[in-house]
Amino acid sequence: MIPMGADMVSYLQGAPPSDESPRPVSGLRLLAPILKPDKIICVGLNYRDHAAESGQAVPEEPILFAKFRNSIVGHRAPVRVPRAAAAQVDYEAELAVVIGRAASRVSVGAAPAYIAGYTCANDVSARDLQARVSQWLHGKAIDTFLPLGPWMVTPDEIPDPQSLGIRCTVNGEVLQDSNTREMIFGPAELVSFISQTITLLPGDVISTGTPPGVGSARKPPRFLKPGDLVVVSVEGIGELENRVEAEA
Repeated sequence: MIPMGADMVSYLQGAPPSDESPRPVSGLRLLAPILKPDKIICVGLNYRDHAAESGQAVPEEPILFAKFRNSIVGHRAPVRVPRAAAAQVDYEAELAVVIGRAASRVSVGAAPAYIAGYTCANDVSARDLQARVSQWLHGKAIDTFLPLGPWMVTPDEIPDPQSLGIRCTVNGEVLQDSNTREMIFGPAELVSFISQTITLLPGDVISTGTPPGVGSARKPPRFLKPGDLVVVSVEGIGELENRVEAEA
């Protein structure tokens, strides 16, 4: 579907009606909208106030790191925490960009045409593992540590991805509440920047960074524990809900 972009949306809209009765979404098991991307590129410290709460300088260019397919789970799938990563598990509400066609060395102005859509992401992180060395991979690319969903929304429904409310609640308590206008580098800038050296392919995911309020920056710190229900919501997209479990 993704490489066809708007053409596929038009095709689906013109499809003949189904003989099946509609079923409520609440009764369906929703997989992640993207299951096997070629690349998952994440952006660190991309909100000015999050950089400040982390004690870091505002980046002059995007800070990139990677996750992999093993981290992806869908809406209402559990985040299973391995014993080796259980001490400081943190939440990060994020807007994720899904690439719609191959992008190489594109300009900022042209970049929106390469975006297939947007979804909610939770860049779950093991802070103790992340902080052990300068590279963040060990604390980031953990199995089930990237919930995506509940679905992908196409750009025609989100004309300005930098004016969206973004929020994270844990057990109903609001812990992050911001707006994507606070991003340092917006989606178009990120697509352009990354594509100067890395060819982005249809289905690739860019997780654009998190606003302030993460658990590790709170006093005292607020880390996730088994049983916690984390809900990431992005205006115009929906709510991504996942419960934390201890790995058996």
